[in-house]
Amino acid sequence: MDKEEKQTETNTPAEETKKSAPEAVLPAGGEKKAPRGRMGREFKKNPRRSPRKETRVKPEFDHKTVSVRRVTRVVAGGRRFSFSVTLVAGNRKGVVGVGQGKAADTPVAVEKAFRAAKKNLLTIRTDKNMSIPHEVYAKFGSSRVAIFPAPSRGILAGSSARIVLELAGLGGVNAKILSGSKNKVNIAKATIKALSELSDMSPRKIQ
Repeated sequence: MDKEEKQTETNTPAEETKKSAPEAVLPAGGEKKAPRGRMGREFKKNPRRSPRKETRVKPEFDHKTVSVRRVTRVVAGGRRFSFSVTLVAGNRKGVVGVGQGKAADTPVAVEKAFRAAKKNLLTIRTDKNMSIPHEVYAKFGSSRVAIFPAPSRGILAGSSARIVLELAGLGGVNAKILSGSKNKVNIAKATIKALSELSDMSPRKIQ
């Protein structure tokens, strides 16, 4: 008993205040509750939300859709509809291609066309200013396209020929559609065909 009395006498005033202060009562389980807002609702952290935003890697090739058509196939049971998509893909550094894809849904058809365009890529022969060294001419179907070098003029073209030249990264180029055809798919393919003839240094005459 004497030892217990001595220990109580040696307690400091700070310790006595700690003992006298009421202890925080924890809920069942010994866990603290989440902080509450003005309306008494608990704030909970979303476990699915990442603390930092993930940086998306930019794809190497950009693509633009040239045409989207709904096509019909007649079978014994009736008609079956699907979508045909034609797009142009390029890296804006002298590589470009055209692809077509067909599927029951438009997104699937776009994916197929993009894969087809990447399989048919063309590396264009350009000069130091990302222009063409000489004029070229090509015909695809009923579409005829002529492409001329136009220094410091940008891209002077229309219809799908402009899309091909932009995704190829060319500049200082003038493209003319010499036919009356308005078919964007044939114009894009004629432009690709004309650019493929740049390996030949001798310019061709326009007919």
